[in-house]
Amino acid sequence: MKYDSLATDEIIKKTIAGLKERHVETVVVENGAAALEKIKELIPEGASVMNGASKTLEQIGFVEYLKANEHGWNNLHSSIVAETDPAKQALLRKQASLSDYYLGSVHAIAETGEFIIASNTGSQLPHIVFTSANLIFVVGVQKIVPSLADTFKRLEEYVIPLEDKHMQELYGIGTAENKIVIFKNENPMMGRKVNLIFVKEVLGF
Repeated sequence: MKYDSLATDEIIKKTIAGLKERHVETVVVENGAAALEKIKELIPEGASVMNGASKTLEQIGFVEYLKANEHGWNNLHSSIVAETDPAKQALLRKQASLSDYYLGSVHAIAETGEFIIASNTGSQLPHIVFTSANLIFVVGVQKIVPSLADTFKRLEEYVIPLEDKHMQELYGIGTAENKIVIFKNENPMMGRKVNLIFVKEVLGF
């Protein structure tokens, strides 16, 4: 299976239908610039924002936009990075799990609407499974695969080797899929909002 080919409009449409059944709102945009504009529309001024390490968010310009600090949001990530005391930094990271908005991507998504997110440390997973009231996932449509079983194949055969190389180049240390979340549904009783932005470009791994 080729993991870096853009999905067809028919497959995207089918996947959106699957996501809707799982209480995930989806929009489709043509490129990364449009994805960034959509994010700006979704997050109100004054909201607290946290994001995971994401090649996709880097590529669409979100990381640089966040650093520029012209958005009017409470950028929790910058506070964590600025803290030099390890104990205080760890506490800030835990407190950041209560962010109003969490942004990231997924590693693979099935046409049926399920998707998976793998993590080395698990630091971003509390946001995704429970603590953040609003989730925004930006996903290149090359990440769509036929089934849930195929999402794991994509993760293990394609994503992890590339992510490991990327992390080695950046930090001198690799990665591993130590903790994996299978997102099958968002219970509407929770009152959370889950948005997924499909981008018709190859983004991320």
